Amino acid sequence: MKVDLKFVVSQNSKPYFESSALTGTVPKIYFKTEIKSVDIQDIRSEVLTEKFSIDKNGFELLTHETKVKDLYDDARIQGEYTSELKDFLIKLTGADGVEVFDYTRRSDGKIGAKNPDGVRGPADRVHIDYTAHSGPKRAIEILGIEKYNKVLESGGRVVQLNVWRPINGPVKRSPIAFADASSIARENLVATDQIFYDRVGEIYHILHSDEQRWKWVSLMDDNEILLLKGWDTLNDGRAIYTPHGSFILPDQKDSDPPRESIEARVFFYFFGNKKNRAA
Repeated sequence: MKVDLKFVVSQNSKPYFESSALTGTVPKIYFKTEIKSVDIQDIRSEVLTEKFSIDKNGFELLTHETKVKDLYDDARIQGEYTSELKDFLIKLTGADGVEVFDYTRRSDGKIGAKNPDGVRGPADRVHIDYTAHSGPKRAIEILGIEKYNKVLESGGRVVQLNVWRPINGPVKRSPIAFADASSIARENLVATDQIFYDRVGEIYHILHSDEQRWKWVSLMDDNEILLLKGWDTLNDGRAIYTPHGSFILPDQKDSDPPRESIEARVFFYFFGNKKNRAA
């Protein structure tokens, strides 16, 4: 299937944008983008012949039931849902610890999805949430410098993941596209400043290349989660960065329910000789 994705183009200076948290609505960008038509494969048609994993491909589709019925209930998200995700990820990866540090809801409805810091629509520029610079910086802010250093000094490892799930599946509009991380060259990554009201972060936007392999999941439902790796302290050939962004299905209808989703940002860590355990 061919779909349109939005990429950054080469700039004369470092790109930057004002985040939704700053504008309260859509981000305000100060750089050029382009739309490219790309081939995209539904991984539902591939899972019988290929086993995808976070460390090999940068993504993984899993079944995960939640007892939280209202994923717009901030108290239950911060409490029960966070506990569910921590338990699930520790069992899945064998990590020594997991910290869930951010949630974002998104909707392609007319007003977007409500969040404590404003409404959000789908992120339509393909991007990666952290860079070689901002990944460790954010990990230190969340884990604390003492724990971060203790993990690395033990020969351990810190990994950032996004956990993406539909709220009102099956998703029929504005699904999420993601690339096989092994198809993304370092020269495709463009560091971009993300301006908040109290700090400046940094993400990667993506330059288009015909070598990139783009994926999606058809009719993703509420009992499924998609793991996307955003950063890893290990740089030994395994996946580190997984680009992602929303796209319009060629046959999607305005009459279909809006896509609503919630994504959690997570750090997990391994001490010592556990660092090579597949995530």
